Amino acid sequence: MKISKKFLLFIYYLYLSIANHIVNKIPIFFVRKFIYKWFYFMKIGRKTNLHMGIRIFAPWKIEIGDNTVINYNVTLDGRRGLKIGNNVDIAGNVQIFTLGHDINSPDYSTKGGLVVIEDYCSLYTSSSVLPGCIIKKGSVVAFGAVVTKSTEEYSVVAGIPAHKTGERNHLLTYKLNYKRYFH
Repeated sequence: MKISKKFLLFIYYLYLSIANHIVNKIPIFFVRKFIYKWFYFMKIGRKTNLHMGIRIFAPWKIEIGDNTVINYNVTLDGRRGLKIGNNVDIAGNVQIFTLGHDINSPDYSTKGGLVVIEDYCSLYTSSSVLPGCIIKKGSVVAFGAVVTKSTEEYSVVAGIPAHKTGERNHLLTYKLNYKRYFH
């Protein structure tokens, strides 16, 4: 019984390693997207572009809408569920986590929650979103910010922890379709 459980765990980690160390380095975006969608069961919308170097956990629990751009070296953690809307721009080196550890738990147990990034949001370079947060429609997360709680619609948040520093135009109608063919 233990041998079969260890073997299944080995296969599971091998499966994720292929996504995170081989598939994410394929220099043709539509090939990567095809593999993530059909072999890793990510729900990926039309005209969505996933650039090279993304790191994924539990890809079958990740949903990405239409016209969304996810740039290089982004971490997408789907272990507790991750939903990304339409026309979302996620810059390079962004980290989105849905699971962590409870530092006050005697057994260091895990805790986490679904992360939702609604339509027309922008997450700037090196920002982080922690478990259970909702980035509301039209919000902007500034460079290097750490989001520890949900944002307000069309807000601009910055800092560690992130706090509201401004507002964004409410009349957004753009459709993203940014791709670099060999990135």
